[in-house]
Amino acid sequence: MNHETQHRLASKVLALSGILQSTLEINELLALFAKEIRQFVQYDGLTYHFPSLKIDIRLGEQPANSCAYELVVAGDHLGDLNFFRNYPFEPSELEIIENLLAGLLYPLRNTLLYQRAVESASIDPLTGVRNRAAMDSTMKREIGLALRHKTPLSVILMDIDRFKSINDQYGHLYGDQALKAAAQCAEQSIRESDMIFRYGGEEFLILLTGTSLEGAELLAERIRENIESMPPQTDKEITMTVSLGVTSLIESDDVSSLFQRMDSALYRAKDSGRNCVVVDRTDD
Repeated sequence: MNHETQHRLASKVLALSGILQSTLEINELLALFAKEIRQFVQYDGLTYHFPSLKIDIRLGEQPANSCAYELVVAGDHLGDLNFFRNYPFEPSELEIIENLLAGLLYPLRNTLLYQRAVESASIDPLTGVRNRAAMDSTMKREIGLALRHKTPLSVILMDIDRFKSINDQYGHLYGDQALKAAAQCAEQSIRESDMIFRYGGEEFLILLTGTSLEGAELLAERIRENIESMPPQTDKEITMTVSLGVTSLIESDDVSSLFQRMDSALYRAKDSGRNCVVVDRTDD
């Protein structure tokens, strides 16, 4: 690396940190970093993974040749970053990347701290799934995106059957355990891109982006079967079941109309004897 490149690189590292501190959104941060680093090293794509916050960002293509970095600052693991291109990286290019990473570390740590705070504020402390406040903002955003881009979106509303009787017969401690177990079982049954929220009390909403009504019905039935087959959560020999209402977004929908159909489907499931899935097939 010649003297001119070294001087330019040192100036860029200082400037890069300032540029990256302009945002606390992880996707925007990585996009800015990707744009700035391309001034020095050509590459076809990058990936960034931070599993504890379920962050998985992919920009560009991923050819066979890559260089990988585990990002650490002050003993804190900040995720894994990989660069890809069609031909191998030269040692001098790797040196440049490693120097520029110094400008990413502290803005990245601040962003992850912010993301953790946002995540914590959106989590229901009992069940560990997202809370009602997170649901309201997410539903509004995802419905708007689905209508704008004409992509499928489906929802499942799940209710634990006879939950009041569980509380009355076995106590609220067991009821809390049942709520948590049902939420976690449902969460383990869905894709990573799907989202589950505690709608209220013993009701949970599952938001399925990019999923047709048929796919949502199959998933709802799998959730129902998985919860029914769960082992007892304590020494109480009780089988827990759920009722589920399913519907999909249509062109004339807004948040209110989608929720009304979802509620109606769940009501019919409970009215039909519980422990079943009812689908609202309303179309335009």
